[in-house]
Amino acid sequence: MSDSHNAARAIALGGPAFAQVEALGPIDWPLWARTAEALAASLGRATDLDRRLHHLYLPVLFFSLARLRLAASRPLVIGLQAPQGSGKTTLVSHLLAALPALGLRGAGVSIDDFYLPRNEQVALSAAHPGNPYYEHRGYPGTHDVRLGAVTIAGLKRLGDAAGGEREIRVPVYDKSAHAGRGDRRPAADWTAVRAPLDIVFVEGWMLGFSPVPESMLPDPRMAGPNLALAAYADWYRFFDAFVVLRAKELTSIVEWRVQAEADAAARGRPALSPAAIEDYIRRFLPAYATYAGVPHQFAGTRTITIWLDRDRRAVPFT
Repeated sequence: MSDSHNAARAIALGGPAFAQVEALGPIDWPLWARTAEALAASLGRATDLDRRLHHLYLPVLFFSLARLRLAASRPLVIGLQAPQGSGKTTLVSHLLAALPALGLRGAGVSIDDFYLPRNEQVALSAAHPGNPYYEHRGYPGTHDVRLGAVTIAGLKRLGDAAGGEREIRVPVYDKSAHAGRGDRRPAADWTAVRAPLDIVFVEGWMLGFSPVPESMLPDPRMAGPNLALAAYADWYRFFDAFVVLRAKELTSIVEWRVQAEADAAARGRPALSPAAIEDYIRRFLPAYATYAGVPHQFAGTRTITIWLDRDRRAVPFT
């Protein structure tokens, strides 16, 4: 093993999630090192680059590859649950970019793609006056669950270019529309995804959350979204594995999302004001506190869980 491979191995072994990956089988260290070099080139000057690569990106990727080896069919559909602002969309984009060098094809979809159109969201809010959980997009009940199920099912059928469907179109949601309140793009603007696919990532902040008894809700106004969670099981039946990124401190989520909105504004995109985005994101903290610790249906070797500190670094759970 070369010096670079040894160096990569030494960093990886110190990662808090490495044991979860190693439990699925032997690690191809030369491949790990080569993939790390490629990801490093694409991530550029990311802070804590070695830790980001070897403790987060590569564990998620090699967990996915291990699950793919065990899969009875392709594509493998992997759910990614992670808080808003944690970098899940960026993570998925870099993992997808790494797949071709491994001889694989992938696609990514977000639950954001399935938000209700703006007019339906406004109508939902009007039907629940004074309910902060329906006022804006985000909570269970503000998605078109059927559209999500149809889309994920379509992606699942793109495993073989020689049979079945060859292409589907994935909805696109424009978060910058209506001064940052968002709207679904016209169907003509949706993304075309073509067969064959090996891996599909489906990411979202509330993936895997399950309804709880109303007595567990910190606010009775969450009753509607709590009941709405049951419908999302129509998505989960397509999932083969699950990745969970969790914030050690819930207040980090507010900081991450405020920063993400500031970054959008700096790039000249329409964005909410710092006060508006903080008001928006704090509405989700009761949901994280209520649901994040409730076991979901993907257990054992079908799930990898990684905890993040305030700087989005993978850290041990203590």
